Amino acid sequence: MTLLPRVPADRDGVVGWVRAHLGHLACDEVRASPVRGGQAAADAALAALDVTGYARRRSTVLPAERRGATRLSPYVRHGLLTLPVVWRAVAGAPGEDRRKFRDELLWQEYARHLYARLGRATLEPLRAGPPVGTGPWEGDPWPTEMACMDATTTELHDEGWLVNQTRMWLSSQWSVRAGRDWRDGALEMYRHLLDGSPAANRLGWQWTVGTGSGKAYGFSRWQVEKRAPGLCRRCPLQDRCPVQDWPTAQAGPRVQPPAGLAGGPTDAGPTSPQVTGEPEAVWLTAESLGAQDPALAANPGLPAVFVFDGPLLARLRLSGKRLVFLAEALAELDAEVHLGDPVEVLRGRPLAATWTYVPGWKRRAAQLDLVALHPWPWLRRPGSGSLRSYSAWVRR
Repeated sequence: MTLLPRVPADRDGVVGWVRAHLGHLACDEVRASPVRGGQAAADAALAALDVTGYARRRSTVLPAERRGATRLSPYVRHGLLTLPVVWRAVAGAPGEDRRKFRDELLWQEYARHLYARLGRATLEPLRAGPPVGTGPWEGDPWPTEMACMDATTTELHDEGWLVNQTRMWLSSQWSVRAGRDWRDGALEMYRHLLDGSPAANRLGWQWTVGTGSGKAYGFSRWQVEKRAPGLCRRCPLQDRCPVQDWPTAQAGPRVQPPAGLAGGPTDAGPTSPQVTGEPEAVWLTAESLGAQDPALAANPGLPAVFVFDGPLLARLRLSGKRLVFLAEALAELDAEVHLGDPVEVLRGRPLAATWTYVPGWKRRAAQLDLVALHPWPWLRRPGSGSLRSYSAWVRR
């Protein structure tokens, strides 16, 4: 385990710091995304938020300046902006735009409820088996000879962010068209997305490929021409498009869902701070890196401590862009940063922390001396009802 130097405040310095200390754990060259990390960037994005036209333009891909998507998701995923804060920020928006945008926030909350209850079982099909009936597909499941795949994967790799529509293109192309295992595709996308989370990323893939919804999303040329006008006209394969028609694949047969999906207790953490001692530091995690993290806000005089989980990062091989995004948040917090096993680094140190819904956090927290545990800022606190249907869940 290693105590790392403080993260520099300037962006070039952050990139150099990540290259020097974490570059060996990245899957690509370490560089920054156009989306900045840190609380200042998150607050600026929230202040500029205007969802007028969101309902009509949320699925627009090109031209980029016509997109309705907000790019707040990386800040939401890492707790720089909480779902309740973003929910309130659009209270005065036009009715249909507000409703559509808040529906996306509820989808994120639903994914967290599902992950809190099922954990790693979210890697199992929730409703149906993998797509069946696909024809043979040779080579790369995301072939860059296709202009739609080239543009989408380039944005994924260069920026670490995609609109929801192109996420659906990639997941459908990978699994429904090319017949590859959706879990491998989800991991590849997760590596690069700044907002990548096991909760939302897995759920999005399951619903797109049909294992979660029972109906596979059929990516075809029609969606590209509708959502990205002109892209097909400059495609080398425009006259022999491999996705010209709807795919023949459908979701597989019904499967036995993971235990707990139909109902059962969900660990939602404490409803109020649980303090049993005097903490010496605040333990921050990737789920909650904002200046208003509940544990940090309650202990403003204590040092913030973050541990880059070396063994986990060695397995995941995240993009350097994701590591830079995290480091930018840590720089603003002037956090004490370590590289190693979090339990080994933090064992024996009285800590304050914010509870999170992530199973790995719970396993580690059980081995640490958490003397002050603060509640997670739920948009809707989980209950024990069924999570089989988002539409049914959202109406409760």
